Amino acid sequence: MGLGGDWNTNPLTNDDIRIAGKAVEAALESGITIFDHADIYTMGKAEVVFGKLLYKNPSLRANIVLQSKAGICHHKGADKSNYYDLSKEYLLQQVDAILQRLQTDYLDIFLLHRPDPLLNPEEIGDAFATLKKAGKVKSFGVSNMSLHQIKLIQKYCDEPLIANQIQLSLGHSLVLDSGVLVNRINKIDYNGVEGLLEYAQTHDLAIQAYGSLDGGRFTGNFDLAPNKDKKTIQLVHQLAEKYHTTAASIVLSWLLKIPGTIQPVIGTTNPKRIAACKDAVTIELSRTDWYNLWISARGQRIP
Repeated sequence: MGLGGDWNTNPLTNDDIRIAGKAVEAALESGITIFDHADIYTMGKAEVVFGKLLYKNPSLRANIVLQSKAGICHHKGADKSNYYDLSKEYLLQQVDAILQRLQTDYLDIFLLHRPDPLLNPEEIGDAFATLKKAGKVKSFGVSNMSLHQIKLIQKYCDEPLIANQIQLSLGHSLVLDSGVLVNRINKIDYNGVEGLLEYAQTHDLAIQAYGSLDGGRFTGNFDLAPNKDKKTIQLVHQLAEKYHTTAASIVLSWLLKIPGTIQPVIGTTNPKRIAACKDAVTIELSRTDWYNLWISARGQRIP
């Protein structure tokens, strides 16, 4: 999402290309091989700059998983609001444009970026079948969707949906709250995530967690942090010392301990910050440490 410079239509600069190259290099050196795009990221420039990297290094394509998303019409509605379009015609058009920008013949994964109140699930199923038959997309998934929306789309798709990309992190754990606050009177609005983790585990649906580092909320400068986060920041750094790793890897290892297939999405383009995440897959937090982190970040006890 951060590749390609600012969110405008200005041409790519040599600096944009250099930054993208360093970020991809750092990711590969850290063992990261899935690269997540969307047609709207930096007004399409994120895909364009990545496509330039693929053009310069054609052998890279076979060693990575390339994913993109479509469905958001960025700032094209009334009052410059986004609106959504999951019609067959639009999805086919956007995939062709994505492939052109990325300079590749196919996507490994294509996600529907947001739920569209006007979606026709049969039309989506037809679009997926057309893309699959043409060899343009290997697998399909969704983003920001509830359990009920996933079930509706899956009913009309021959291909299994393999991922749902949602906001999930130590600081945004609604999907976990919905599981433990069963039959409790509370003020939390789960916004459709009830049962999502259980469905994901039983249907081999990966949960791709965006905002996984909360923008550095629990790994940044202690002195500049709000008081409500200081206790959690201290705990994260204490655990980083205990497990001989970085604060970022601790925060991501917390996510990876959630049962099922959890894939944290790393948003930074800073090579040092990318490298700071690489230990997450090898850390096995204890149950006590996992719960202490969650309770601290929630700011209240669980029942």
